[in-house]
Amino acid sequence: MTVWETSHLVGEEYVKKEKSSIAPTVTDVLSASLGSPPPLPSYVEDVVSIGSFHAVAKGISVICSAGNSGSYPQTVINSAPWIFTVAAALLIGLFLLRLPWETSNCCGTSSVPSFSNEICACFLFDMIDTMGQALYTGMNTNKFYPLVYGGDIASIDADEDSAGNCDSGTLNDTLARGKMILCFQSRTQRLAITAIRTVMNVKGAGLIFAQFPSKDVSLSSGSPPCVQVDFAIGTYLLTYIGATRNPVVKFNPTKTQVGQQISPEVAFFSSRGPNSLSPSILKPDITAPGVNILASWSPARSPSKSPDTFKIESGTSMSCPHISGIVALLKAIHPTWSPAAIKSALVTTASLKDEYAQSIVAEGAPHKQADPFDYGGGHVDPNKAISPGLIYDIESSDYIRFLCSMGYNNTAISLMAGTKITCQKSTKFIVNLNLPSITIHELKQNMTVSRRVTNVGLVNSVYVARVQAPAGVSVKVKPSVLSFNSTVKKLEFKVIFCSLLRVQGRFSFGNLLWEDGLHVVRIPLVVRTVLDDLYADA
Repeated sequence: MTVWETSHLVGEEYVKKEKSSIAPTVTDVLSASLGSPPPLPSYVEDVVSIGSFHAVAKGISVICSAGNSGSYPQTVINSAPWIFTVAAALLIGLFLLRLPWETSNCCGTSSVPSFSNEICACFLFDMIDTMGQALYTGMNTNKFYPLVYGGDIASIDADEDSAGNCDSGTLNDTLARGKMILCFQSRTQRLAITAIRTVMNVKGAGLIFAQFPSKDVSLSSGSPPCVQVDFAIGTYLLTYIGATRNPVVKFNPTKTQVGQQISPEVAFFSSRGPNSLSPSILKPDITAPGVNILASWSPARSPSKSPDTFKIESGTSMSCPHISGIVALLKAIHPTWSPAAIKSALVTTASLKDEYAQSIVAEGAPHKQADPFDYGGGHVDPNKAISPGLIYDIESSDYIRFLCSMGYNNTAISLMAGTKITCQKSTKFIVNLNLPSITIHELKQNMTVSRRVTNVGLVNSVYVARVQAPAGVSVKVKPSVLSFNSTVKKLEFKVIFCSLLRVQGRFSFGNLLWEDGLHVVRIPLVVRTVLDDLYADA
């Protein structure tokens, strides 16, 4: 398997790296955690698309990140159908930190010194423990630090709101020095790094960062210590500050809490579909663990200049190598399988629920039940992928037909493919590309889609179709029974979609399952109904 620190590769350098890796006896998997946010370049212009096309044509699986621009729709990147595009999820494990704080210096005696003889209101606190999330690994010194709200210590040229967010350069150096600083951030959690740097620049003792609920703590490591809390706890602490003459707080070292596995959560930062370049191609393909991952870290190339050899990281750059490793293992078990076959095995066996029948949820504002635009086929289940029963395979010539259907000219496709191509254009082939998913972004009345499956299970097998239709759509499968034997290993079927509602609709989701009593081969169905005569009377 070939893995690169791809964030530094651009243009021709990437293509050269990829071509140098295409040696049939050397590489089976390319793991590329990189990409640029929308607008996406065309498949015949995108260096990742072009390089991965040649790799896949040589039988090398290419796994890429879905991007970290979530939770907004149409932000997924690396959208070419031959790329295995990976979203990120949190599976299990929390890094919890206790935040003891007191107000007994207002209400009575305490080991915490009273800094004022003035009378102050006795609030409803008396040695409170608040739980937050952090990666603070320092010693428990039992030292309390003064606690202040960023908005109360704004610099002379900053407004209270900006200081309350701990924006860059907004805090008064003198008032912030040596204190724990409470900040709020109602926008993206990724701005936590700005608040950390702001507190560091004014020599604050630490940061309490209140934000919408999230389990990503990758930005809270290092110095000064940072603990992440939700808005409810942040508001509670702000009230404590306002009701106490000398509010204080201390950090205790982080402890890892691991409990019973529950349904995965798609990370808020994980980029979402639909595919902005080719809406009929479902992206991402799958999701894997990508939050709070203990990753090896080279001190020689550390962007934080940290000497550590391991680091907690979050992002689709962490989930991507999970799938890459699994693909490498599957390739070892099934060395003759194509990249499309391996992708199909993982997508069709991915899980949507946990052992308690709880569905995957998606972090965001607000949290919601996740759908294929969040997780693709679902959360990876490596053991089931070893024996998927049926696979949806694709040949390189199918990808050429797909590019022709996208409307690219012969010259552009020929340059990309490295051989002369003459297209026979048919836009219908886009939706008929033999992917382990069906996405119809404009269902006007009815549409028939073709798929072909290959039996990789028991030689004599009979599979029966079961449909979980998207809301407002009728779905029929013909034939509804597939019988395989020693001479019949591949069969084609058609899926007929018919809109039941005369509305300009939203995307709705369902599943098509093939079952033989041993295997459940599931592909997602994604459909949006539209009015074919919407502008007829305009």
